Amino acid sequence: MKSALGILAVGAGLALSATLSSAQEELEYAYPDISVWTTKRDSNGNLKNPLVRLATPLFEKAGIPWHPKDYPALRLFENLRTGVAKFSMLVNAPALKGCCLLSKDPVAVVEIRVYRRHGAKPITRREDFNGKDVISIRGYSYAGVAKYINDPQNNITNYAAGDHHAAFAMLKARRADYVIDYAFPAEEVLSENPIPGVTFDSLSQTNVYLVLHKHYPDAKATMARLEAIMKTLDKSDFLTPPGTK
Repeated sequence: MKSALGILAVGAGLALSATLSSAQEELEYAYPDISVWTTKRDSNGNLKNPLVRLATPLFEKAGIPWHPKDYPALRLFENLRTGVAKFSMLVNAPALKGCCLLSKDPVAVVEIRVYRRHGAKPITRREDFNGKDVISIRGYSYAGVAKYINDPQNNITNYAAGDHHAAFAMLKARRADYVIDYAFPAEEVLSENPIPGVTFDSLSQTNVYLVLHKHYPDAKATMARLEAIMKTLDKSDFLTPPGTK
């Protein structure tokens, strides 16, 4: 009997130890290495992603150890699917179905805008690009709009820029009447180098959610806790595009 009780005690101790160890698992926040949020980088060359900065008070209040890590988009989704990374803040993509929990409420909105020179007609849907010249930025899919722009059947001339700054420099030089870009990096560029007469129209807005892998210890309760904490944070300090306050 004593032997059996001893074995049970040891087993319970090991289980408790494993539980505590799992609870202290360092969470990896995986995010894209090409940003829809900023053009700015830190001294190490890493993008100053506002969602990564938002994660700092979120995890501090939750008492969860964590670290950020950027990946190319395909690898990011693969790592989330397999559980190599267990957290992110992303749009509700089909690749996340089955592997991850998403927060009930969005934490941010990704907005794609079309900036235009004075006198150019507004573009509020992708079909409005037909027959026009537009400047885009290499590496972005623009939620499928890039594929539409590059389809020869749509008679669109696409001038590909190397980065956000180059795109607006081309607009200023009148290479085309339009630039397609994401709200945050575009406003950073224009706040530094305004272009008189340039305005924008919103092409699309997509919600961004907390994403947590289902295999993270006590995932449902952890997600509920993160959601509750997120509601207490002032996101405007992290997520207000430059020039809009």
